[in-house]
Amino acid sequence: MISAYIDRIEGDLAVLLLGDDMKKVNFPVSCLPEQVGEGDYLKLELSYDKEATEQAEQEALDLLKE
Repeated sequence: MISAYIDRIEGDLAVLLLGDDMKKVNFPVSCLPEQVGEGDYLKLELSYDKEATEQAEQEALDLLKE
């Protein structure tokens, strides 16, 4: 789980500060929950989608065979 602080919103992008090191990243506002805004904290969870990766790899292989 990664903690993220919404530092500011600039148009369609939110500037998030991630983790203890407060690494700055831009994130689409459209992907944020509706009720959050500047000064709020988020919990981000990233996980590997093995199934989607394997499907994309297979689709790429299928295109190469054509």
